[in-house]
Amino acid sequence: MTRPRRFEGLMAALILTACGVGWAGVEGHVILQTSPLAGFQYHAGRAVFPLLGVGDRLSLHREADNPHDPRAVRVDWRGATLGYVPRLDNLDLARLMDRGTRVEARILHLEKTRDPWRRVLMEIHVVGEAADTPRRVKIPP
Repeated sequence: MTRPRRFEGLMAALILTACGVGWAGVEGHVILQTSPLAGFQYHAGRAVFPLLGVGDRLSLHREADNPHDPRAVRVDWRGATLGYVPRLDNLDLARLMDRGTRVEARILHLEKTRDPWRRVLMEIHVVGEAADTPRRVKIPP
């Protein structure tokens, strides 16, 4: 495939994603961010790590009254707290959740490592009406 065709294919994929068009059998969503899991070592992470799977759904819970971070977003898996969205990554997510925007998360990557910041990588996306709203996409000349 020539370079221009690869670029055209990439642009088409970006446009479809920006417009909320999903692939076959996949619910339309807009990816908000990809983040590691903070605090894994302080919660149920170690105990449930062998049970986690790539693609597993994670539930996000806003903790506006958290004494350590007023923008805290807790991450749970099947009712067990795994940790939090990292403080440096939670500003936009917290604002969206405070406005009532529906967001979901899934496990994108798992790694058996001593470094707790590399064990779980999650993808957070907006779902529902916000993801289905058409967006204007500028295509560079």
